Amino acid sequence: MTAVTWLYVPGDRPERFGKAVASGADVVIIDLEDAVDPARKDEARHNAIAYLAGEPAPGAGPAVHVRVNDLATERGRDDLRALAGARGLAAVRLPKVESAEVLDLTAETFSGSAVQAFALLESARGVGSAAAIAAHPVVAGIALGEQDLAAELSVTDRSALDQLRFQTVLAAAAAGLPPVPMSVFPDIKDDEGLTTSCAHGRGLGMFGRTAIHPRQLPLIRAAFRPGEDEIARAREVVAAADRAGTGALALPDGRFIDAPIIARARRTLALADRLTGD
Repeated sequence: MTAVTWLYVPGDRPERFGKAVASGADVVIIDLEDAVDPARKDEARHNAIAYLAGEPAPGAGPAVHVRVNDLATERGRDDLRALAGARGLAAVRLPKVESAEVLDLTAETFSGSAVQAFALLESARGVGSAAAIAAHPVVAGIALGEQDLAAELSVTDRSALDQLRFQTVLAAAAAGLPPVPMSVFPDIKDDEGLTTSCAHGRGLGMFGRTAIHPRQLPLIRAAFRPGEDEIARAREVVAAADRAGTGALALPDGRFIDAPIIARARRTLALADRLTGD
């Protein structure tokens, strides 16, 4: 099941771990990187490992991921090695990935385990290598780190990132990965801005979003739930397909539909059912 909501929780705030898991997020990300003061990073790593040791195996409750530090640093490599064998760990989130080669260390560290890796592309080099990174066998998903990327590129208009967002969407699809989730929306009090931003990303083929506060979760779920018109069209397509059986067909209004359109309509209805009531 593709995640819709991903919630970050700082690794140096262990009192928030349980609250994050109970928040309703599909994925909880314990952050050892940007959200943690450099002086507390050892403490954050210890907190994450201690928490994971008491967690059930992945599959019970939301998936728990850990964002490690940059693998180009010794701290990042130490994070990775320390997490090997952690019982409750579903995946590692790798920041600042710029080449497929750096992912080999992750593959070696977690060889034989079910732990997955999600690569964050946060630089021009990372986006330029998106296709190769997405195709690496250890990678289960990719996403943009838009704050770092915008800073490197000196972007002042966020819409300038749209081309890079779509490039990432294309790389993920070509590699057979799940849709790319959106980067965090930093203003936790701007509900309208978050909703508008989610709608824009959804139009680019992105799906789901990382959050930095639990209050953002219901807004994200609502934004990615298909609209009533979209649901009605999907129901019409599925009903026509069920009546006609396999093959291409035309709807009463003249619209032509075939297998890919029918499959998309079924996914739309499944997603609407999943997100109903949020």
